[in-house]
Amino acid sequence: MTENIKEQELWERLKASSLPVLLYGMGNGADMIIEELEKLNIHFADTFASDGFVRGQFFHGKKVISLSQAEEKYGEFIILTTFAVHDEKTLEFIKELSKRHRLYSPTVPIAGKGLFTLDYIAKNEERFDRAYSLLADEKSKKTFLDVLNFKVSGKPEYLFACRSEKDEVYRNILKLSKKESIVDLGAYDGDTIREFLHFTGGEYRHIFAFEPDEKNFKKLSKKTEGMRALSLFNLGAWNKKETLHFEKKAGRSSHKSETGIPINFDSVDNVITEPVSFIKMDIEGAEKKALDGAKETIKKYKPKLYVCAYHRNEDFFALPEKILSLNPDYNIFLRHHPYIPAWETNFYCV
Repeated sequence: MTENIKEQELWERLKASSLPVLLYGMGNGADMIIEELEKLNIHFADTFASDGFVRGQFFHGKKVISLSQAEEKYGEFIILTTFAVHDEKTLEFIKELSKRHRLYSPTVPIAGKGLFTLDYIAKNEERFDRAYSLLADEKSKKTFLDVLNFKVSGKPEYLFACRSEKDEVYRNILKLSKKESIVDLGAYDGDTIREFLHFTGGEYRHIFAFEPDEKNFKKLSKKTEGMRALSLFNLGAWNKKETLHFEKKAGRSSHKSETGIPINFDSVDNVITEPVSFIKMDIEGAEKKALDGAKETIKKYKPKLYVCAYHRNEDFFALPEKILSLNPDYNIFLRHHPYIPAWETNFYCV
């Protein structure tokens, strides 16, 4: 697999460069990137925001400047984007900005630890190679290589080169019918339920939705109020019934701990006792555990699967291995939908 990575590693590039490094954006993502920069003894010069979004804020002891101020102050510099982008307007702005400056989007894991590096790929070479060989079509294989090159290099052009629209997946791969019995693991506020219904014309047999976060669960309940044949569970998806504790910080920094907020988890096999035809998993790095917890359902009913592949570094090889261990008959497709960094990169299995 390493022979397919054509790019210099981002972190090595930053260490070797004499150009000032500027962070584009603030918040939790920036905190995580700064933490990695500090480990490598890489200094960031400033933080900037888009013109019109600067209001005298300070971030990590530095006053946030505007893009135009950054260009006037530094001229040539490296940009590290620190926030997730998925709307078309901002994606186009990132594309244009990358023509003016050396712009990179670092990959830091949402769950688990460690950077996604060439050394990481080399240490797991055989598993990456096998996962690549298991993919069902050429588009999946191109996406696989493009996303790996992005994760190593931080260059967003790789994600622009492999983007797919959800329409293509629903119409050509998943092909949802009006009689689906759907399990939505990580239902949030019902956003993917609305997505499902768009492609089934509002028809379905039953929807089972898991959402562990109490605030999100209230939103989910409100936004699905009045829907028929709907079962909502204030639970996280796991491989067994268990209460785990999480330190609740902003966004991606929530993590399991000995103390913190108790969250109830359970398995699909324990909670759902009737046939299902489609399972979606977007559960912040718990996908492998949830697959274990749905193994009897998957073996018995062979539902279509929609499994997010971007929360952990090992997802690209560990999830296909797990899926095929449960049912070797699956065809596995990989698609990346418009997003920077490589979020919304998903396995679709039929």
